[in-house]
Amino acid sequence: MEIADYIIADDQRLVELSLGGDDIAFEYLFNRYSEAIRRLLLHRSASVEDTEDLLQETFIKVYVNLQRYSAEYTFGQWIYTIARNTHIDFERRRQEDLPIDDKFSSPAASTPSPEESLINLQQRAQIEQYIGSLPEQYRDLFVMRFLEDYSYEEIAEKLRLPMGTVKTQIHRARERMCRLIRNDEN
Repeated sequence: MEIADYIIADDQRLVELSLGGDDIAFEYLFNRYSEAIRRLLLHRSASVEDTEDLLQETFIKVYVNLQRYSAEYTFGQWIYTIARNTHIDFERRRQEDLPIDDKFSSPAASTPSPEESLINLQQRAQIEQYIGSLPEQYRDLFVMRFLEDYSYEEIAEKLRLPMGTVKTQIHRARERMCRLIRNDEN
């Protein structure tokens, strides 16, 4: 069979040729569907390595079970079902490999506990007190840089100060803040 014949052959014909021992026909089936199946598996899998392993496993199953294919379904539907089931089996195996504690543990809470909230409030109040202790020129720079996340460039532009001055004063403000915290801890 010529290469052009493989290219224009429909799936049913390529399946028949593959069942007859024509490996090139199966290669054309693989090339026809591998990218779509890869995208499906990549969408469902955690990693590219898992995706590639599952893709290979899917096509091995297709090859081994090709005689079970029924023209009642399109070949694409059949191979999609095999890929989906292969992924489900993979996830089950992965769950079986987890330690028992991990299987039944609850996900980490996304909100702080009441104790954590109280600690956060106390820390925030303490930090605000330290900021209030800074000289005004440093206080504004410290707040802009570390609480409001302004870049050095934005601060220089907003305050109409040279970049070097902004960097120096922010450095001094940070040093003073560290000293205040250290003195309070001692």
